[in-house]
Amino acid sequence: MSKWPWLAIIDILLIILFALLGRREHEHGLAISGILITALPFIIGYAIATGLSRPWVSINKLWPTGILVWLGTVVLGVATRLLMGHTAAISFVIVTFVVLGIFLLGRRAVSSLIAKRSQQQKA
Repeated sequence: MSKWPWLAIIDILLIILFALLGRREHEHGLAISGILITALPFIIGYAIATGLSRPWVSINKLWPTGILVWLGTVVLGVATRLLMGHTAAISFVIVTFVVLGIFLLGRRAVSSLIAKRSQQQKA
């Protein structure tokens, strides 16, 4: 079985972690339903951006795929959030941009490093 579905699940879990941390920081309830409602717009954005990126080929690529998935997740996530009737203050957008960048690009950097080390050990 291909590794890409598992890596996509890790990305989605990181998006959920982003929502959990944000809700905790702003003293919102930490009920699963609230966390998922907060994460949902970004999961939708991620799913669209990832689906367009041919993930079975590119799920670990930092450039250009990782950058595009990150930006797509943020832009489409904020747009979806607004369409759902929630707010998106500029400070929220900036924090979203930074945190999801660290999470989504960081996961790709770590995965790429592990893959390279694995290849070196096989050689």
